[in-house]
Amino acid sequence: MEGWSTSPDRVGPSRWRFPSPDAMAEGDLVSVGGDLEPETLVDAYRHGIFPMEVTGLPGVIGWWSPDPRGILPLDGMRVTRSLRQSAKRFEIRVDTAFDAVIRACADPSREDGWITEPFIAAYTRLHAMGWAHSIEVVDRAGELAGGLYGIAIDGLFAGESMFHRQRDASKVALMALVEIMRARGMTLLDVQWRTDHLASLGVIAIPRREYMARLCAALGESDRRP
Repeated sequence: MEGWSTSPDRVGPSRWRFPSPDAMAEGDLVSVGGDLEPETLVDAYRHGIFPMEVTGLPGVIGWWSPDPRGILPLDGMRVTRSLRQSAKRFEIRVDTAFDAVIRACADPSREDGWITEPFIAAYTRLHAMGWAHSIEVVDRAGELAGGLYGIAIDGLFAGESMFHRQRDASKVALMALVEIMRARGMTLLDVQWRTDHLASLGVIAIPRREYMARLCAALGESDRRP
């Protein structure tokens, strides 16, 4: 199973300035406004921040840095015997159906759906530039059974969303992502928030300050403080 390209297109500096961890207010929402240009998005992830629309304010971009933050330690994913058996029913592909994956994740019938057309366009552009990637889980009939997508920057993979149409397919995608990351020497798998479902797979919650320290290490940078 191969991963993705190691050479994403260069992006220029962002026109927006994101707050440092020490300047962030309490709560998960740290800023509002801005845009979804490639340089804005890449800079946001480098600062431990990601975009989602603000509930009740259609079209308004919120920038989030959860405290605590959900991460999946690469040596901590819980893989049951039944999940290993399920994985044998599928084929894993990488970056062959990004549009299909992000649109499946954006299905408006899903509970708490938030991925709008501007987000689809922005992340599809990042995919074309080599920053955003998808893991596809395909059944024996060649049908897309599940998958996930996110952003890869150096040792970080920031998972954005995943979906399944067949049992265990999204879990199999996550298993494949962990395998790819370990093979590439990546160290930090960000899942934003720790939910009960993700906790059952091994996701833990850590304080924002600890997340930022791990992020800086994954990016090969010194701790970002004033």
